[in-house]
Amino acid sequence: MLTRSTAIICVLLLSLSSALAGSNNDDKKGQAKDANDDDSFYHGTGINDINAIGNRNVGCNRGLGNWYSLDSQVRMGAEFSRQVEATSHLITDRVVNEYVNRLGQNLARNSDSRLPFTIKVLDIEEPNAFALPGGFMYVHAGTILLADNEAELAGVMAHEIGHVAACHAARQVTRGTLASLAVIPLILTTGGLAGIGVNQAANLAVPAAFSKFGRSFEAQADYLGIQYAYKAGYDPNGMIDFFEKLAALEKKRPGFVTKVYQDHPATPDRIGKSQHEIATILPPRDQYIVDSSDFETVKRRLALIMKHREVKDGATEDNPQLRRTADDKSPQPQDDDRPVIKRKPEDK
Repeated sequence: MLTRSTAIICVLLLSLSSALAGSNNDDKKGQAKDANDDDSFYHGTGINDINAIGNRNVGCNRGLGNWYSLDSQVRMGAEFSRQVEATSHLITDRVVNEYVNRLGQNLARNSDSRLPFTIKVLDIEEPNAFALPGGFMYVHAGTILLADNEAELAGVMAHEIGHVAACHAARQVTRGTLASLAVIPLILTTGGLAGIGVNQAANLAVPAAFSKFGRSFEAQADYLGIQYAYKAGYDPNGMIDFFEKLAALEKKRPGFVTKVYQDHPATPDRIGKSQHEIATILPPRDQYIVDSSDFETVKRRLALIMKHREVKDGATEDNPQLRRTADDKSPQPQDDDRPVIKRKPEDK
């Protein structure tokens, strides 16, 4: 005898079978659907309105394109977070974690995400970052070490927040599930749709299941990340500067960017598109946050940690240093830790 939940699942599966039969008859229709999704995103109500950030829905609508509520995404992300931390080495330094978490929470407050974020640093030299469903973000130590200033790090983290704000992981899992009826046994053995994501991805390397998105989702995350960094007061060109570092790294280590960022748009394309968006969407400002002594302190401290040298509390904190930008010739006080402000060239 079927239980009530199993009966509901069977009804859902019949609906899915009909949907899949129609989509499999014509691959071009599926491609058109993706194109329509992208068009809907970029032309959505208020998508270019910086003042509307926080009140926009940029992709988390429930429906055929996304089966997962925010609560179910948090549960999914928490499960994968445990797997990540069981198989990876975390940076446990209090100063490093407090700074990265504070930076990320400020960006999240200036985003469209409605989820609390849990942000940690992984002891991995490869520059990268990823966000699991539900607001669990991991930043590789190598990202902090490669960045030259806080605006660059903010751009990377804002990109990942863009993935969460647009529910890309949930939408990707939904698309993957719709593409194959092979998940039927998983649905029946895990008690419903809430188990699809975890079980489907359990056979994949963590965090690969949710750290690699299609190029359209990556482009959307760039688009949103630039806005979030700007909204938080940072120079949005920080993201572009980091792209350029990746391009330089590709020249030094051929194949690195292709391997790590193979699902992202080509780096030159990302740079060109982001520059266009900054010029056409973001209202110009006289000043942007570029760097802070906190970033410089944390970067020096993290470099010592990565070299497995002992770090004594206070060793690099007692004398904060304020980083100047090349185009800022105004006098700066040396006894505080206020962010460096970048002025537009025409203001000289």
